[in-house]
Amino acid sequence: MKSATLPPDEAERIAMLHALGLLDTDPEPVFDRITQLVALTLNVPIALISLVDTDRQWFKSRIGVEAEESPRDVAFCAHAILQTKPMVVNDALLDERFADNPMVLQFPNIRFYAGIPIRTTAGYALGTLCAIDAQPRELSKHEMEILTCLADLVSKEIRLREALALTESHLKLSQTVLHASEARFRTIFEKAAIGIALVAPDGGWLSVNEELCRFLGYRQDELHLLSFRDITYPDDLPADLDLLKQLAEDKIDRYKIEKRYIRKDGELRWASLSVTKQINLRGELEYFVSIVKDIHDRKVAEQALNELQHELENRVAQRTFELNKSNEMLSFAMAKQTLAAQELKERELEISMVIENANDAYVSINQSGIITAWNRQAEITFGWSAREAIGQRLDQVIIPPHMQQAHLNGMQRHMDTGEAVVLGKRLELEAKHKDGHIVPVEVRISKIEVHGKHIFSAFLTDISERKHLQSLLEKEAKHDVLTGLPNRRAFTEALPLALARADRTQQWMALMFIDLDGFKQINDELGHDAGDMLLREIANRLNSATRQTDTVARFAGDEFVVLLENMPEKQHAEGVAQKILTLLRDPVMLGGEPRQISCSLGLAYYAPNSHVQPDMLLKEADNAMYEAKRSGKNQIRISA
Repeated sequence: MKSATLPPDEAERIAMLHALGLLDTDPEPVFDRITQLVALTLNVPIALISLVDTDRQWFKSRIGVEAEESPRDVAFCAHAILQTKPMVVNDALLDERFADNPMVLQFPNIRFYAGIPIRTTAGYALGTLCAIDAQPRELSKHEMEILTCLADLVSKEIRLREALALTESHLKLSQTVLHASEARFRTIFEKAAIGIALVAPDGGWLSVNEELCRFLGYRQDELHLLSFRDITYPDDLPADLDLLKQLAEDKIDRYKIEKRYIRKDGELRWASLSVTKQINLRGELEYFVSIVKDIHDRKVAEQALNELQHELENRVAQRTFELNKSNEMLSFAMAKQTLAAQELKERELEISMVIENANDAYVSINQSGIITAWNRQAEITFGWSAREAIGQRLDQVIIPPHMQQAHLNGMQRHMDTGEAVVLGKRLELEAKHKDGHIVPVEVRISKIEVHGKHIFSAFLTDISERKHLQSLLEKEAKHDVLTGLPNRRAFTEALPLALARADRTQQWMALMFIDLDGFKQINDELGHDAGDMLLREIANRLNSATRQTDTVARFAGDEFVVLLENMPEKQHAEGVAQKILTLLRDPVMLGGEPRQISCSLGLAYYAPNSHVQPDMLLKEADNAMYEAKRSGKNQIRISA
């Protein structure tokens, strides 16, 4: 007797068998009817649905035997699951594998055996549907067709259960991820140390966080009764409205201004306002996202410094004029000069105190690039103490390595020609912390000349939180929450880049436009929850049919697009398209029952250096998809 070898996928096969929960379960009519049909139509005394476990074969349904299982090492079915086609033994006594098998020599005295493997969606052979007789015999072609059809019914029933288990698993995972994402966003929104608001297109507040309410002095319910126009200082409103209009009309994608808000108590407060917008799946404006940063103390300090500097300059000029006017007043003028110097010293001390306690980092350097001033906020922002920083070259302290040469070149160019590229401007740059990590900063640089020498001073604001929040908002704007796929906006931005890569690498590229057949009927009959579940399952199947380097996106509603890059050959795309068509035909469990779904798929190719524009390529794929629908749906059409 020859024992059967183990299948090459034995570990995965056993894992799937156990995961489906079929072993050691009660009889089920759906399986029992099939074994009864085998016994009646083939006129055999024994018919079994056998599942091959680690060391046994267990009978899910049985006709003609009392035992529920038998050892695997004597099981005919252990040999049958190794086959790619039906295994038929016309006379076991004449087959060297089974001639001395106890099941042949003793009860049930097997002489004839015909078994067909039962396979899962992934192709794992879990067991067989088999017919057994105590007399040698041969099956006719018609009888073999009957046995094959009945085995297919068993496989389909098992695949339905497999799909149901997979759907339930994916649903639980999707719900967990969705809840976590919503909770994370709500926490960021509510607890941010900067004011955040979602503003309706008409200017009303949709949602505001605690920090914005604190800044404006209103409770949330009070603020919702107002619009942003009601709390904007009238002189600042026209500029804000003009920029908002440009943003709504897609002339700009964001804007930033400094404006004054009117608090509930009537106080005017300066703020830096950054505004972006959120577009819904239909491409319509849904709401504006406003980021409000309190800069009132900084603006007041800047104004005080400007006034103080102006006053100091006037005082010194007045004193100098009086000294030159009359030598006869020399004694008096000397006294005045001494007094002016004392006042100047006091004013400079006041300026130093303001700078030292400013909310922004303050750094000054001489014309050689050596640090001469470093306030307390600079210590906090960059990690260097004033004692460590002062006297060092600025490029060695806070300028990242990749920017150091540009900084030195700019300094030298300014000293040689007077050209000022960065002076007097508000810039966003990268700075280096003492521990090496990069700190994004907003920089304002000015220059003064004292005794023929230049002094450069800069206020630097740490904008790490703002950059992080902008990144989160941009990610949400390009992410389809339902399916987890890139959305239409993300895809339309990615397509031109993909065309450029195809031209550069001289590789063919393909674009598929997919529209689900019958989605509206399912949505109408079973409701939006079932429709959402179907869209998530379709997204999963599309991902499973493509490579990680390909792009799958939800374009709109029940429309999806697939972008194939770096294809080994042009025909690769047609193979992927057929794979997608086949995968989407598999039933999906919705509302407790399997529902059939299919798709119409349009395919368009892009040849390197063909200079087809992104919108034209998308239109070609879209037209091909509509041709597939007009031709009867559930098929592929390739653009000419």
